[in-house]
Amino acid sequence: MKIERLLGIVIFLLNREKVSARTLAEKFEVSHRTIQRDIETLNMSGIPIVSFYGTDGGYGILNSFKMERQLANDTDYSYILTALKGLITAYGNPNIEKTLEKIVSVSSNKSLTNNISLDFGVLREGRDTDKRIQLIENAISRKKMISFDYTNAENWTSQLEVDPILLTYKWYAWYLFAFCIEKQDYRLYKLVRMTNAYVIDKHISKEHESADVLMARYEANDNRKYLTCKIRCKAEVKVFVMEYLNGSIEKEYVNGDFIMKLNVIQNEHLWFGTILSLGNKVLVLEPEELKQRILQKAREIVEIY
Repeated sequence: MKIERLLGIVIFLLNREKVSARTLAEKFEVSHRTIQRDIETLNMSGIPIVSFYGTDGGYGILNSFKMERQLANDTDYSYILTALKGLITAYGNPNIEKTLEKIVSVSSNKSLTNNISLDFGVLREGRDTDKRIQLIENAISRKKMISFDYTNAENWTSQLEVDPILLTYKWYAWYLFAFCIEKQDYRLYKLVRMTNAYVIDKHISKEHESADVLMARYEANDNRKYLTCKIRCKAEVKVFVMEYLNGSIEKEYVNGDFIMKLNVIQNEHLWFGTILSLGNKVLVLEPEELKQRILQKAREIVEIY
């Protein structure tokens, strides 16, 4: 739309001293003549855009033109920019880059430096992650239902129809928070377990409360099964165990070995696989059911070799 292009041109020029007509035409995917008409429109509306002629010509906004910048100080803008740049690494959405342009345009300091850098590139790993996110985000904004095949932790697959509510990244994975039509309840679905997803040409089944309220209520009523266990670990794997199992150390021995207490989701594979990968560097002390599970898995591994 023209109004969105005009706003985009203003923001683009605010962030730069001078921009050529060619650059603007390529950026907004219009002709040079359209850019000239847009510049004339902006001048008539009171935006003081000046033209520079010659081989190094282009357009710029007078330095005397000021936008309201009292919303936040440089430190605030620095944090906002850090968060937005981190989000760009996590999700390839061009709208985020437009938002970044807007934030830079209202900051009085165009050379803000960041003491923190957030790189969430790992969030984009896996096949079609961006496509799934874009599909779901589109459905949420249009208030449309979506359908997909979902395979749960027990390897059972079913076809579901849901009201999509929120995309969230937690527990090292992307999730969709949605209202399940079949269960008539709110659920979390891991994106990597979704296949054949598409938007249904149906409006969501009902109006829902705000995503923040619903998510907080869902997490407060966490019905996942947890397992409390204790493991004895060799000193040499302490850093690894602290990083990947995130438990609490209850006792340390003179030789550096230690006992760690874990509270884990019973059917989650990450922590179990981590314990297996440590081999004889970790000994399960309790509960007995976990010991037996480790032994059974060890027998199965031995059998295939």
